[in-house]
Amino acid sequence: MPRIDGRADDDLRPVHIRPRYLAFAEGSALIELGQTRVLCAVSMEERVPNFLRGSGSGWITAEYAMLPRSTLTRTPRSNLPGRTAGRSQEIQRLIGRSLRAVTRLDALGEKTFIVDCDVLQADGGTRTAAITGSYVALFQAFQNLVKQGVLPFMPLYKAVAATSLGIVDGEMLLDLCYAEDYSAEVDFNIVMTDKNELVEIQGTAETKPFSKELIAPLLSLAEKGIRQLFNTQKAALETLH
Repeated sequence: MPRIDGRADDDLRPVHIRPRYLAFAEGSALIELGQTRVLCAVSMEERVPNFLRGSGSGWITAEYAMLPRSTLTRTPRSNLPGRTAGRSQEIQRLIGRSLRAVTRLDALGEKTFIVDCDVLQADGGTRTAAITGSYVALFQAFQNLVKQGVLPFMPLYKAVAATSLGIVDGEMLLDLCYAEDYSAEVDFNIVMTDKNELVEIQGTAETKPFSKELIAPLLSLAEKGIRQLFNTQKAALETLH
């Protein structure tokens, strides 16, 4: 059965990453994945969480939010203290873990890098797009700070990217749009490094349990898509030179 947008089962949606999207952030990138658009911006602060004080090590964290009209109907803002939705908390922790997994935190000094991921338009895959775009924004920030002598060397030692995939009407599909995600029997989010290492696997049976034999082909499909995302990240970063 053909997909909603005519793609092959193993095709990503068209993906574009525009670094330096914001003038004042330490690093920034706009990622477009089909109709999903996420703006990622990096800010540096001269502080660390209490558990890192005196360690000489830094920290990377993320904040994630969807604009009220990023979806078909308006979603109220969650910008009041204590109003961060559980889903947003889960996603921003995932983004932070993914970025820390490929960063030499001991090279940052006692600094915190906050990556704000704002969803401008949502059509599925916002968390995976945020991870993929955040890597480019963070690379730009670190590159600038190395040039300024603030950091001793590039702390990122691997690339990281992520994609969604699932089983819809019995077919394995890469990079689900919202309509596909909504009707998926199995829904996965995979985060990988460019060394073919897994950072995180999130897999859910939406209707009925799935067999472990499905995991290997799903991971192979995810790897194919993520390899393409690494190429897109590399092309975006080459424009920084």
